[in-house]
Amino acid sequence: MAETELNPACCSRSAVVIGEYTPKGAYTKIAGLDVYQTGDASSKRAILLVYDVFGLASQTLQGADRLASLVNALVFMPDFFEGEPIGLDVFPMDSDEKKARAQKFMAEKADFNKGVEAALNVRREAGEKFSGVESWGAFGLCWGGKVTALLSGEGTLFKATGTAHPGRLVTEEAEKMEIPYCCLFSKEDGTPEAVEAYTQALKSNGNDNIIENYSTMHHGWMGARANLQDEENLKEYERGYDQAANFFKKHL
Repeated sequence: MAETELNPACCSRSAVVIGEYTPKGAYTKIAGLDVYQTGDASSKRAILLVYDVFGLASQTLQGADRLASLVNALVFMPDFFEGEPIGLDVFPMDSDEKKARAQKFMAEKADFNKGVEAALNVRREAGEKFSGVESWGAFGLCWGGKVTALLSGEGTLFKATGTAHPGRLVTEEAEKMEIPYCCLFSKEDGTPEAVEAYTQALKSNGNDNIIENYSTMHHGWMGARANLQDEENLKEYERGYDQAANFFKKHL
């Protein structure tokens, strides 16, 4: 799959279900980006949360607040797309015009290398501002999971990283990880062969990783595509954030 194409699972579903939620954090400016900040500013732990292509959705903000509370950590979620996430009107992607718009978005706003650079800039500046933080983690959703994978190799600035419903599985990236990684798969994050190869790479790279398949969940169940009015999705959303939180409490 080309880097400028969206995960097919992102393209096959209806619009995001937005529930009512009042965020507990606030926005600040870090490294030139608006960043949602939540949690105890005196904490010694911090987590960089990297959202999916739909940006600062209510469900993702709630996830940030949940991680902050469960881990007792500062959580920072940058607005990488600067208020311009991919539009929901692109879906379903049933025309050449929509496909072209999506490819343009992935090539420009959602370029993975730009995402990695921006994430590192936020990490460095936030680290200077919150000098009491001793341990940093990162957690990404879909697009963000690809970013966190790329942040986990040689010279990483993080002690532990992870993803839910990861995007763009590249086995070599899993092989090169040098820190613990929490990988929570949905039922549709790639071909069975790609998921199995990625799983085996994580199992054999020597790190204290967590790998779990949420086999009843759609791609996006912990991000902007979470339908928190659905009992099963809500249960697995909560379980996923609980599992990620326990992982970070162990490693940060």
